[in-house]
Amino acid sequence: MKLTPIKPTLIFTFFCILASCNTNTDDISMPKPKGYLRIQFPTKTYTHNRTSCGYSFDVPNYATIENNTQSKTNQCWKNVEFKTFNATLHLSYFKLTNNLGKYIEDARSLAYRHTVKAEYINETFFKNDTNKTYAVVYDIGGNAASNCQFFITDSTLNFVRGALYYNVAPNSDSLQPVNDFIKQDIQRLIETFEWR
Repeated sequence: MKLTPIKPTLIFTFFCILASCNTNTDDISMPKPKGYLRIQFPTKTYTHNRTSCGYSFDVPNYATIENNTQSKTNQCWKNVEFKTFNATLHLSYFKLTNNLGKYIEDARSLAYRHTVKAEYINETFFKNDTNKTYAVVYDIGGNAASNCQFFITDSTLNFVRGALYYNVAPNSDSLQPVNDFIKQDIQRLIETFEWR
């Protein structure tokens, strides 16, 4: 019986097949998942800001207060600009004339308009009898356009509605750390809010 020589390409193919049968999954190359940039948050320090509209509150040092240019008739509408995070907290002020229920319902319906994109909407109530401030915060989860809305009132004369918006497309995964950071500032704003 005569043996035939094995061709080198056949030997090479056999070793390639043998080498590819590695069961160690640590060596398998996988594409990296999509990531987000690391955000450096500034240190939280606050100053108490007094508006000419009869209310005041604490503002973080990395935010600025500007007049809302959308409202030509009401100079008491303010924007708290978080330029580092490309976000704006819109504050709308209204003088009450026995119409508190209307403004509360307007604030609630504007918050619940985000139900289409929201994963959840949680309501939190705040009460400070010393400063006569009563507030409801709407924490809106998911890819909604606004992740936090609230209103503050003294229940007789004054009403302020707030809404946080980002100047980017909503993406709850990338915005969550910033949301958590700014929501602490909103809580501080509500806790230090005073009527004059």
